[in-house]
Amino acid sequence: MHAASDPGIVLRLWGVRGSTPAPGSETVRYGGETTAMEVVIGSRSVLIDCGSGARALGDRLCADGVDDIDMLFTHFHLDHICGLPFFRPAYNPETIIRIHAGHLPPDEDPRAALCRIMSPPIFPVAFDHLAACECIRFTASDRLVLAGGIAVDTIALNHPNGAVGFRFRSGGKTLVTVTDHEHGDAEYDSAVADFVRGADVMIYDGMFDDSEYGAHVGWGHSTWQEGLRLAVRMDVQMPVIFHHHPDRTDDQLDAYAEAAKRLHPGAVFARQGLEIAL
Repeated sequence: MHAASDPGIVLRLWGVRGSTPAPGSETVRYGGETTAMEVVIGSRSVLIDCGSGARALGDRLCADGVDDIDMLFTHFHLDHICGLPFFRPAYNPETIIRIHAGHLPPDEDPRAALCRIMSPPIFPVAFDHLAACECIRFTASDRLVLAGGIAVDTIALNHPNGAVGFRFRSGGKTLVTVTDHEHGDAEYDSAVADFVRGADVMIYDGMFDDSEYGAHVGWGHSTWQEGLRLAVRMDVQMPVIFHHHPDRTDDQLDAYAEAAKRLHPGAVFARQGLEIAL
């Protein structure tokens, strides 16, 4: 058991797709919602990204009476922010939501960037109506200290317009997220390898298969095989392949998951609704 002062980590996945939601009969088992993660440490939940999967998460937080939330963004591409206009806690003036963004250039304001998706005629409700939200800028590589004393290390990832990875430690366990990242740049690759070294759980961008990657160089995504090679090399116990291509069916992901076990016995392909207790 963990001491009360050093609780373990619980990871809940509310959306595991990349690029665009992919509902339908062929995506039932793995889910069609885009990126939304919940990291629970002690009595606090830290959210990572606010894709379409965050709508259901917001409903759950409202039902539980949660009124103080830290939300970390890997970046502001649409699949990672499209749930924000439908995130119920954000409209409650009694709630505090701290939005943390570390991928933008110094002259770009996070609030102004988010306002673009919540302004007429794109959306009828302006971002200013999200009474609970305040935006906080950080720089990738900073160590963040969130409410409740939760410390989070950060790293810049290789992705168009920038992206950020996160590392949580608690209860002797380590969780890292490396989603929306393209391998192949030596400087980034070295830094990411050090960042994930020895992690108990690593969320990793598996948008493509090795056989597809050559046609998608520069798109800002990696392959599930590369994630497993990294996990083996850096002694990661459970690599969780994430950010599935919207065209990927349940049957295709099942086949990849079976093949993945031969490369790394701890490998998991992310499913919407998956909960992992570290």
